[in-house]
Amino acid sequence: MPDLQPYESVPARTVLGLGLHHVQLALPAGGEDECREFYVGVLGMTEVQKPPALAARGGLWVRADNLEIHLGVEEDFRPQKKAHPGILVADLDALAQRVQEHGLDVEWDDNFPGMRRFYLQDNNGNRLEFLSPERAG
Repeated sequence: MPDLQPYESVPARTVLGLGLHHVQLALPAGGEDECREFYVGVLGMTEVQKPPALAARGGLWVRADNLEIHLGVEEDFRPQKKAHPGILVADLDALAQRVQEHGLDVEWDDNFPGMRRFYLQDNNGNRLEFLSPERAG
C-alpha cells in the first residue's frame, strides 16, 4: 500500500495528464426547463449545444469559467443526496447571497480544514458543494 500523503501535499504528477472535463448529474425526464432556471438563471452558467447524436437523448449541458456540467435524463431518477461535485468558487459569499436572493437555502459546513464551503440542492434535489480556500489572515 502506498504512503498516505497529507491533504496539503502537492498532487502526484503522471505521464497521463489527468484532468476533469465535466461532471455528469442526472435529471428526470422532461426536467430540462427547470434545470435551465437553476443552472442558468440562479448560478449564471451558459447553456451549450449538445452534439446532434446526443441531443436526442434530452438533457442539458451548461458551463461557466472552468466548470462544465452535463445533466442527463435518467428514467428512474433519484436525486443524489450524498454524492456531489465539489465546485471551486472565487467569491463564495457572493454566490451564497445570489442563491439566497433566489429563495434557496445554503447549508454552511466548517468541517473541511482550510476551506470555507456550503451545500446547496439543485432544483431536482441533487447535492452540490461550493467551496473556496480560507484566506490567511
